[in-house]
Amino acid sequence: MPPEAEPRPPAALVTARVGDPYPYFAWLRRHAPAHVERRAGRPAVWQVSRYDDVRVLLSDPRLSKDPGRVPGYVPGPAGLNRHLVHADPPDHTRLRTLVNTAFVPRRIALLEPFITEVAHRLLDRVEKNVHIDLIADFAAPLTFRMICAILGVPERLDNAATRDTLMATIAPDPAADPARAGEDLHALLDTLIAGKRAGEESGGVDLLGALVAAGDVSGAMTEEELRSTAYLLLLVGHDTTMNLIGNGMLALLHHPEQAARLTAPDPGTDLLPTAVEELLRYDSPVRDATFRCAGETISLHGRTIREGDIVSLLIGSANRDGDRFTDPDRLDVGRRPNDHLAFGYGPHFCIGAALARLEGAVAFPLLLERLGTVRLAKPADELAWRPARVMRGLAALPLVRR
Repeated sequence: MPPEAEPRPPAALVTARVGDPYPYFAWLRRHAPAHVERRAGRPAVWQVSRYDDVRVLLSDPRLSKDPGRVPGYVPGPAGLNRHLVHADPPDHTRLRTLVNTAFVPRRIALLEPFITEVAHRLLDRVEKNVHIDLIADFAAPLTFRMICAILGVPERLDNAATRDTLMATIAPDPAADPARAGEDLHALLDTLIAGKRAGEESGGVDLLGALVAAGDVSGAMTEEELRSTAYLLLLVGHDTTMNLIGNGMLALLHHPEQAARLTAPDPGTDLLPTAVEELLRYDSPVRDATFRCAGETISLHGRTIREGDIVSLLIGSANRDGDRFTDPDRLDVGRRPNDHLAFGYGPHFCIGAALARLEGAVAFPLLLERLGTVRLAKPADELAWRPARVMRGLAALPLVRR
């Protein structure tokens, strides 16, 4: 199809897609399942929106994860992009093997008492408050504490200032200097790594200490890879699960009958596991898959994706595809089957999936039980969504107790 013949999405859907991307995604699936955006001086960006296409391409070796193929396209702090999300085999295989042991489900399951304790402690602090920001008061500190515990980040660095420095590298405040945020984070990670080399105790799983030792003894990781991996794990271990909790609670507020199913005295079956999966599907914390570009020519729906073109796999759209999910725009906490793509698929399947699922399984029932009856403190269309390229998450979720 020549560029001039390709249908263009309505401007109103494009404008609204940060706050509500789902009407835009539905239009793409129906009218342009391989939609290209072209800008002068930049590589073509293909948006792939249907479930079957997204799932196949998530594990297609013709798509490269190496941002070095398209210099300057992937934002982020200098010197912090040499990690497993931005690597092809064999580097991806090597780096993932080093990290994987800390995230196997049986090890993550051992964290449940700690997650529950931290969640209760955070809710204790706001127990008597009429006004609550679910992100700042609960989701952000809970998820950051968990990934800090796994990495072995000292408690003195587990604070809002560190979180703000981290998040400023992907969704910076317009008034802030993103380059300065990158420099600050670079210095923080160097301090962490130096502490591990000096034998600093953390009291956690201490994955970072293990990675430092592996790199120092066997040369398994370069210094840049070590620093980049620490950055990646801090970021995705915090950001994705924070989004899951925020997006999921918003969905339950919009669907009180589904929340009631989770709090019923005897629901007849344990709905919690299926509820977490459904909340992941319904409003995925990762809207678009991470960077991929074509390593060779690919044909899709009669279109030609050329080598060097960016391929954006729209996970949020795939998870609402009516050809895969019955009544896809309806939240159903008992949905089965539910083969969503919120954690990706194939070799780059999210390494932190077990941790996210566990944190969700702890957080949602505690929130529904301890917050009681709450409502949004402002209209839903006035909620602010962080303008990130890949993630989908609220900047704040202000609630009022009734």
